[in-house]
Amino acid sequence: MAKLEVVSSAGDTRQQDLWMSLRAAAENAAREEPQLASHLHSVILSHDNLAAALSFQIARKLGDSELGAMTVREVALSAFRADPATVAAAEADLLAVLERDPAIRTPLQPFLYFKGYQALQAWRVAHWLWLQDRDTLAFHFQSRISELFQLDIHPAARIGKGVFVDHGTGIVIGETAVVGDEVSMLHAVTLGGTGAERGDRHPKIGRGVLLGAGAKVLGNIEIGDYAKVASGSVVLKPVPAGCTVAGVPARMVNCPTDATPARTMDHTLSDVVYDYVI
Repeated sequence: MAKLEVVSSAGDTRQQDLWMSLRAAAENAAREEPQLASHLHSVILSHDNLAAALSFQIARKLGDSELGAMTVREVALSAFRADPATVAAAEADLLAVLERDPAIRTPLQPFLYFKGYQALQAWRVAHWLWLQDRDTLAFHFQSRISELFQLDIHPAARIGKGVFVDHGTGIVIGETAVVGDEVSMLHAVTLGGTGAERGDRHPKIGRGVLLGAGAKVLGNIEIGDYAKVASGSVVLKPVPAGCTVAGVPARMVNCPTDATPARTMDHTLSDVVYDYVI
């Protein structure tokens, strides 16, 4: 299973290119829809870089009477300044959406409107807080993310970069779960435990894994790199790298599978699975 990697400054140029693309899309949208021009200016066009705009967007969403938007933004900016890899991961996540979602036209859509992307970036701030031993504020962020976006991700979980959270509604990721780089997951995915035991009790998802809608992966088990979990499956045992599992409980239906299932978003199964008469 691939380890989570730290993003280096080598991604700065690509990040700048993505930022310029996002600004250009916002400028075009402001011309086409003058009613949204003020909104687009405040969220994107008035900022100098992706980190500044993203901190504003997170604050605009999460700020409330208990923790005002300005305070949320200060916290987000502190996280981005202290850990540039967090911004690089947000950039990789945005590129993943553009690459894997055929409904996308520009980066403006996920940045402004896709709760899966927005929730993941707000979670990255919560995770940074957790690593700073600021547990209470991390849990506050988790609670607001859950209330707003219907995703519940424990701030202690570990999530790599280039992750595509499609739709996002109903996703639950437990405290000791690990999600590798380049993973794609759809709505209602659960990475949970199997009981009330403490300690390391949640799944470890390898690089490039595809988790279909409603997939439940339970227990401290490994899902190998580039594996595929079919929609609606309940996985209770480890899955070898490059294999497909389906069913309740899940069983192996194809090995090896598509070489890069998270990128192709191919949810089909091998022909043998369909070898029956309706």
